[in-house]
Amino acid sequence: MAGIAVIGAGMGAMATAARLAVAGHRVAVYERTETYGGAVRRLERDGFAFDTGPGLLTLPAVYRDLFVKTGKEPLESVVELVQVDPSTRHVFADGTEASLPNASRAGVVSALDEALGSDAGARWGDFLVRAREAWDRTRRPLLEEPLWPNWSVLADREPYPSVPHKKLLRTRRAGTLAEVGAWELRDPRLVALLESHALAYGLDPRVAPASAAVLPYMEHAFGTWYVRGGMRELARAVYERCVARRVEFHFGAEVTGVLEKGGRAAGLELADGAVVEADFVVAGVAPDVLSRCVRGTAVREAGAVPPQRGLPSRMTVLLALRGGRPEGAAHRTVVHAEDRERELDLLFGPSWGLDARPTLTVLRPDDPGVVPGPDHEAITLTATVPADADRARPTSEVFDDHADSLITAAERAVPDLRERLLWHEVRVPADIAQATGAEGGAVPAPALAAAEGRLLHPANTTGLPGLFTVGGWSHPGGGLPHAGMSGALVAGLIVEGPEFRGSR
Repeated sequence: MAGIAVIGAGMGAMATAARLAVAGHRVAVYERTETYGGAVRRLERDGFAFDTGPGLLTLPAVYRDLFVKTGKEPLESVVELVQVDPSTRHVFADGTEASLPNASRAGVVSALDEALGSDAGARWGDFLVRAREAWDRTRRPLLEEPLWPNWSVLADREPYPSVPHKKLLRTRRAGTLAEVGAWELRDPRLVALLESHALAYGLDPRVAPASAAVLPYMEHAFGTWYVRGGMRELARAVYERCVARRVEFHFGAEVTGVLEKGGRAAGLELADGAVVEADFVVAGVAPDVLSRCVRGTAVREAGAVPPQRGLPSRMTVLLALRGGRPEGAAHRTVVHAEDRERELDLLFGPSWGLDARPTLTVLRPDDPGVVPGPDHEAITLTATVPADADRARPTSEVFDDHADSLITAAERAVPDLRERLLWHEVRVPADIAQATGAEGGAVPAPALAAAEGRLLHPANTTGLPGLFTVGGWSHPGGGLPHAGMSGALVAGLIVEGPEFRGSR
């Protein structure tokens, strides 16, 4: 039985802690803030409750597996999962709307044909078939296995089987998601539908690899789910599972150093001067935080995956409304930008800025547990923003202006929004930075193949034996399913050793 110290109480870190505790190890978690969950937080006010981090879940099987492997209670016994249907309502720039059913290729094809015209559904359906092939080629190395030592193979190969495109006597294949849209979908609304999946993860579709096609495929194949009471309930369930398995939690315990002894990790130093001895250390924190804790040792292996730079963040506007949620309202609506190129230039160009009409996600949960009564509604607006946007001008000025722009954009989905508005609150990149420690409030994307490895994440092993990394900043990257899988991979590497190759 080993003593294991875990830095941070994010979802990946807690998933690791629960699995290691069940394997018979003594596990203690040291969290800088006063609560668990990392970015999975909740704001409560006047009887309203809002998710301030992720609002929906894909690949619930990851957390079902966690609960099966760590005890007799299945996931559905501790949280209520609700499949969202329609999966998404889309409001396009030209005013066209389409509501897409959840996890039904035939239903999606029919809905797109009806909304966008003949053959639109067929083109999207054919795209999903190719996206499935990319998923099948990358699922194990990018989600279910530790990062390959020869990870450059994943960096060099484009797994998406793009359709040959002839132009000026040349035959080309799509190398970016934008090229997939332009050459294979050939409809600005289908292009917007495709690119919105990348933008939701802070990825620029003009440079994101064609393999990003797996992002819409994941939603199509495995469905979109809501946790009754909000996503914070999932974090609570994972935390309580850890506690039930006798994981110790120490909140308000900032880690300032990783101890080294005999050339390997040997414990932690805390801000109050306390020293914690451990046989293994698991770090569920952002790379810049970890680098400050590891002195005199390269945190990552030499020749590791290139670090990601210029990562965007998210801005969230929480709306408390009078009047109940209309029957039949879509849980999720994506309001597409009126000028996509301008939006992408401002988000990802050299002079980052905020667009007055961005692509916006509107969440309207049908959940009595998040409102004070049936005559109220809680709505969450989310948009991608630059991670360092709050450095350009004083935070209150830049984000108050942008919040008003988001509310205006949301009126395309909820026409009576302003007349029903009781109050609103804003969560900005600085709030994400406070919750997670990530510089600028940056939010990591899932790992993707190709693109010269720019969207791969560093391996869970490090250059310091006995030190492992977990969570969105490590393989297999950001997003709730990927964080949960990182916990399974790190637990396997500690329990079974470096020969661990993932569960089969």
